[in-house]
Amino acid sequence: MGFLNTIKNITLNTIFPVKCLSCGVSGYDLCINCLGDFPNASRETVNWIFPVYDYRHPPIKKALWLLKYKGKKRLANIFAEILYDKIVEELADLVIMENFNNIILIPIPLSGKRLRERGYNQAELICRELIKINNLTPSPSPYQGEGCRRRGEVLTLQNNILIKPKETEHQARIENRRQRLQNIIGSFSLKNSELVKNRNIILIDDIITTGATLNEARKVLKQAGARKIIAFTIAH
Repeated sequence: MGFLNTIKNITLNTIFPVKCLSCGVSGYDLCINCLGDFPNASRETVNWIFPVYDYRHPPIKKALWLLKYKGKKRLANIFAEILYDKIVEELADLVIMENFNNIILIPIPLSGKRLRERGYNQAELICRELIKINNLTPSPSPYQGEGCRRRGEVLTLQNNILIKPKETEHQARIENRRQRLQNIIGSFSLKNSELVKNRNIILIDDIITTGATLNEARKVLKQAGARKIIAFTIAH
């Protein structure tokens, strides 16, 4: 099956060559040069949420749209690479200062209806890629410099704890902040809630706008006894 998928991908790439969404260079969905030049998220968020890019930048908006609605799942790996470096950077102090280890990685879930319609959860795809990267990234030797890339703490993916039994209106379609907050209240619940008690948690989502979704997820996890919760998103 893996060999057949490889042949399929080669064939598709020959007929429909992959080009960077930003600069058009062949061979990349998003090339490393453009990823390095994209504007960082600059709008203010609460201190436990860490977005990477500015969603208003057209290539970022288009890439996330393709990942979310058009099945361009390869973009999950690209975004996970970027997100992983951000996570390791932020954990450097948290692990030491606040004993932030034994970490659970939780994607923001979709409702059952939306998951059936889309066929996948883009946040879960990113989480799975993060786990792969973390498992493949070795710890540095004591002879390597401080600037070397190192693996973070052990990450465990739990995609069956936080669930969304309540179907809600798309947050992106609601312009009023207060209505966004009301729309998301009570939309999440927990299965196997004992698994989060006294655990440190990283929430993963693709986009933060007002923060209502992440705040509601955090509230539910805190009520179940989670220790400390932080969140990372691709864009804001």
